[in-house]
Order: sequence, then C-alpha cells, then structure tokens
Amino acid sequence: MKLFFATLASLLMSFNVMALDLSSPQASMTLKAMAETTGLNWTPGDYANYKMGGGFIQGTNNTSVREKVAEGFWLVQDMDLGFLGKNMIEALIDPNTGEIKKLIVNGKDQDIPENGGMEIISAEESKVTVPAGTFEAIHLKIKNDKGEISQVWINPDMIPINGSAKSISPSQFGDITMELTAYGRGN
Repeated sequence: MKLFFATLASLLMSFNVMALDLSSPQASMTLKAMAETTGLNWTPGDYANYKMGGGFIQGTNNTSVREKVAEGFWLVQDMDLGFLGKNMIEALIDPNTGEIKKLIVNGKDQDIPENGGMEIISAEESKVTVPAGTFEAIHLKIKNDKGEISQVWINPDMIPINGSAKSISPSQFGDITMELTAYGRGN
C-alpha cells in the first residue's frame, strides 16, 4: 500500500514515448513530481531499456543516468524509432526539484518543455508481464488536456529512473506501447 500512495503522489506520469520522453512537456511535470515526493535517488549507471511498437512504429528507447555533476544528473535517452530515425536526448536534471536545467536533442540545445495538464482518472494495484519479467505495479490511467487516455504500469521501487514497466500512449500514428526489456542499478 505504501507503494500505491507514493506512486500516486509522485507520478502524474508522462506517457509520451518514454515511459518519459525527456523532450515532452509531461517529462518536466513528472520529474518535478517525483523529486518532490520520492526524490530522484538515481546513481550513474542506472538504466531502463524499452521496446516500442504500435501501428507501423517499431523501435527502442534506452534511458540511463550518465553521470552526476554539481548541478544534478545527466540523463541520456537513446531512441531508435525505425524509419522515423534516431534521437539522442540528453537532459541535466536537478535532483532536488526535478527541474530540467538543460536539454540537448541530437547535439542541439532545446527549449525546456512546459508542464502539460494531466489528470489521474484511475489507479489500481495490478501485475504486469513484460520482456523484463513480471512486476507488482500500479496501473494508472491518465487523461491529458486533449481528453486522450494513457495507461502506465509502474513500480518505482524496483525499476530505476521512472519506474515504468509498460505504457500505452496515444499518438498521431495510433497507440504506442512501450515495454521494459532490461533494467539495472548503477554502482
């Protein structure tokens, strides 16, 4: 039950192409919520890898904590979206506030995304099976400001960085599903 309430408080999650696409408005909101409630207890070397699919999109999303510096953590996201191309996203995250302090996409500085309006419409304890295993999780359904519904199964105690085991998010190409394929903690 502790996991349930901590998860609800911390994760008005992001459901774009990450299980936290660092360049999305939801990423900024999610990181701030996580920092305020559970803290960003990351260690260099933490990683969470995902396979992505939906419609004609097939790809991977490998996210890791590259290093800790005086200003915070550098989080790196290596995304391969198949025929849509590859993206390397680097974000400097303040561990105390979750604020994205610097955002670089494919080597170019980007504007920091503003928060997007999200509302949790349901949350329940659940189990989910993905390529990385079976997890006790909180299954959240979230509505965005466009009325679109996303789903995510999370276990932030076990899965590093954002706790996501699986997510289903609407996109202009149809629903995109992300499933955890591998994860680990740094030293």
